Amino acid sequence: MKDIGLLIVSLGIILIGAEAFTNGIEWLGQRLKLGAGAVGSILAAVGTALPETMVPIMAFLSGGNGTEGSDIGIGAILGAPFMLATLAFFVTGLSVLLFRRKNRPLLLDPVVVKRDLKFFLIVYSMAILASFLPNQTLKNGASLVLVAAYGVYVYQTLRDCKDGCTHEKLAPLYMARRTPNPSMIMILLQISLALMAIVFGASGFVDAVEPIAVSVGIPVFVLALIITPIATELPEKFNSVLWIRRGKDTLAMGNLTGAMVFQSSVIPAIGIVITPWKLDTLALWSAFLALGAAMIPYSSLRRKGVIFPTDLLIGGVFYLLFILTVFRFPIQ
Repeated sequence: MKDIGLLIVSLGIILIGAEAFTNGIEWLGQRLKLGAGAVGSILAAVGTALPETMVPIMAFLSGGNGTEGSDIGIGAILGAPFMLATLAFFVTGLSVLLFRRKNRPLLLDPVVVKRDLKFFLIVYSMAILASFLPNQTLKNGASLVLVAAYGVYVYQTLRDCKDGCTHEKLAPLYMARRTPNPSMIMILLQISLALMAIVFGASGFVDAVEPIAVSVGIPVFVLALIITPIATELPEKFNSVLWIRRGKDTLAMGNLTGAMVFQSSVIPAIGIVITPWKLDTLALWSAFLALGAAMIPYSSLRRKGVIFPTDLLIGGVFYLLFILTVFRFPIQ
C-alpha cells in the first residue's frame, strides 16, 4: 500500500510539473523567437529528457564496471527511444481520437516531424550497429559521429526557423499571471521548478515501481528496459497529451520525436564510451521494434505528407509484441 500511495503521489507531481513546464517552455520559445518546431524538438525534448538521461549515467557511475550497472544503464538507454516510438506514440494517437473524435490528420508541420523521424532512424541505427564493431577504438569513433550528428540536427532545426517565426497568443505564465509580458527570469524560474518537480516525481515513481517489479522476479535488464522508462518517459507523454488537447500538434509530436533524436544519439554515445556496448538478442529486438514503430509515421509523411492518429496507435502493437516476447518467450 505504501508503494501504491507513493506511485499515485509521484504521478500527480509529474503531471503538475509537466503542466508548468509546457506553459513555461512556450513562453521561452516566444522570448527567443523560436517556432513550434524548435521549441518542441529541442527545448521541450531535451528538458523533459533529463529524468531518463540521469538513469543510465547514475547506473554507470554507481555500478562501475559491474555487469548489473552496465545492464541497467544499457537497458535505460535503449528503453527511452523504445518507449517513445511505441507507447508514447500510442498514447498521443489515442489522445487525438479521444479529444477530437475523428481519425483526421494531425495539424502539424510535416517538415519538422519528418526531419526528426529521419534523424532518429539514421542515428539509432548507427548506435545499434556500433555494437558489432570489433574494437573499442572504432566504437569511440562511432560515439563521436553520433554527437556530431545531433549537432547537425540542432543546427538544421534552428536554421529552419531563424527568420521571423510567428507565435499565437499564449496563456499567462503561471508564476506571473497578471503580467502580459513576463520577464526571462520568471520564465526560467518556472521552467527550473517544473523540471525539479518532474525529476522528483519520476524518481519517486521508480522507487515505487522497482520493489514491485523485483518482487515478482523481473530481470534487472527488463526492469531497466520496460519499467523504469515508463516512469521517466511520463513527462513527454503528459506534455504531448496537454499540447494535443490545446491543438498544438507540432509541439506535441516534436516533444516526442525531438527527444527520440537526443536519446538515440547523445545518450548512446555516452554508453558506447563507458561500457563494452555489446547488445544481446533482447536488446537488439527492442531496437528493431523501435525502428519499425518509427517507420510507420515516417512512411505516412513521405507518402501522404500527413500523420493519422491510427498511424501512431500502431506503436502500441510494437510495444505489445515486445511484452509478449519477454513474458511468453523469454530471450536469454
